Amino acid sequence: MNSLFGNWASSLRKNSLLLVLSTLLPTLGISNSVLAAERIYASYSALELSISVNTLENYAKTGVINEDLAAYQQYLPLEQLPELRRILLNRVKVSPVVLSQLLYTPQGEFLLHRLAQVIINKSSQPELGTLRSALILAAAESGGLTLLNVLRKYPNSSIHLDVAGTLEIATELEKLVNQTHRAIAAVSQESKIEAASISQPNFSQLPDLKVPGKFKSQKYTLKFFDSTRNRLLLTDVYIPNVQKTAPVIVISHGLGLDSSNFQYLATHLSSYGFAVIVPNHPGSDTKQLRSLLKGHANEIAEPGEFKDRPMDITYILNQLEKGNQSDSRFKGRLNLQQVGVFGQSLGGYTALALAGAKINFEQLKQDCQPAALQKTWNMSLLLQCRALELNISKSDKDYNLRDERVKAAIAVNPITSSIFGKAGLSQIKTPVMIVSSSDDTVAPALSEQILPFSWFANSQKYLVTLVGGTHFSTIGNGNPANQQVALPTDMVGDASQARRYMNVLSLPFFQTYVAGRPQYTPYLNAAYTQSISSKSLGLSLVKSLNTTELEQLLDIKGGKSAKKKFPTP
Repeated sequence: MNSLFGNWASSLRKNSLLLVLSTLLPTLGISNSVLAAERIYASYSALELSISVNTLENYAKTGVINEDLAAYQQYLPLEQLPELRRILLNRVKVSPVVLSQLLYTPQGEFLLHRLAQVIINKSSQPELGTLRSALILAAAESGGLTLLNVLRKYPNSSIHLDVAGTLEIATELEKLVNQTHRAIAAVSQESKIEAASISQPNFSQLPDLKVPGKFKSQKYTLKFFDSTRNRLLLTDVYIPNVQKTAPVIVISHGLGLDSSNFQYLATHLSSYGFAVIVPNHPGSDTKQLRSLLKGHANEIAEPGEFKDRPMDITYILNQLEKGNQSDSRFKGRLNLQQVGVFGQSLGGYTALALAGAKINFEQLKQDCQPAALQKTWNMSLLLQCRALELNISKSDKDYNLRDERVKAAIAVNPITSSIFGKAGLSQIKTPVMIVSSSDDTVAPALSEQILPFSWFANSQKYLVTLVGGTHFSTIGNGNPANQQVALPTDMVGDASQARRYMNVLSLPFFQTYVAGRPQYTPYLNAAYTQSISSKSLGLSLVKSLNTTELEQLLDIKGGKSAKKKFPTP
């Protein structure tokens, strides 16, 4: 997605809402109106230009430039017209039912508000209903959700656009894209420098970590019920057939997912002698997402999930400690004092909270002011701000969610910037690995992983970047058997390669810092990741990237704090 933004950056400043909408649609009751937009009016100062929707439709379908469109070639140069045609017809694969439910969530409402700001109408109220209807009706068309169909289905005879407002949005997007590109390039360059400084072992002589280990495992699905929180925790447990006690790895899934999404990683780790625990978080799992899509819920996750998710894992570990000796399935094989946590997205937040990061209510109050939210394109911030609804009258110790048994944590595409901030992340003393994806539009790499990585105070830290990866690459295209929402291929990327990376990086990290096997440390450096990086999905790793270095590489100046030197993404 970010690469697509980059390709359009120069034209975004010159062209109206058409191009801006085309970059935003992939991020995202049906009107029965028979009206449809016939003409688009673009206003800038005292100048107003107009073009008919039929003209755009005819050009999109035939490529023929009629007189109406030819008159505007001075505003849209000839070489950019093919790009306009592609944008008009580019389809976002999403069902109208899914889109309808998502656009009624707080995040969907937020997007509608941002888009509606550039639509001029006689009423002082933004046209959220008409814009929502146009999006949903377009998704129901045979051609699917395209910009052309949105224009055709807009339930007014005309659309009046504020060009100045459109250009402002375009400038904001361009700035974000450029900063992200510079940050990814900076991390990649730093990784090359680190790789060159390492006396590289012959990796061909080391064991191939892509190959499964020697241990077979037995999978059990256990039911734990925390009566104090009314949480039923269905939990998959993978027990390897080892003779000695096995260190434990917990995997925390992301929003709208479940334990099945990381079965590949659980199986791989257990084959090397780890016991793997994969809970289902009931307030933010696949079942909760299905309830949202069916209209039985209006939230993909309640604010309480910020405390309940880490508490789920602590509760399960406590119950396993009680049953470790008495349960014949375990036979005392669980080493519950040596635990590692792997989490993705909201699961990444969960892993960091268990490792010692504290919820930063002061940072949230600062970043979640209405004026600040109205300028952000960081959709994850909307979710992070929900944490303010927790009972903050309690003392801070009540939100210290750290579990002392956790010795290391891997957070993939985590949200961090405001929920923890610098003060919260600096509390982590255990080894940590952060995994970011260059094309993540849900938890943007720059604001949620790269800059926050520089805030960690501990020396045993790693930043891994999937160049070309998205927020969904390590997950794959959902699990149809569990009725998960299918994702378009371009939203997932090279999932098979991303999963291989998770296997071969998680294994040596947990072997080193949880199992205490230093022979795996040669895999935890930039030289190794460089040796296994593929063209379809680039891979880089750095151990050091402080705030000052990052600012110098990005040529960012001014401001009092490191965070505020970055415009809110």
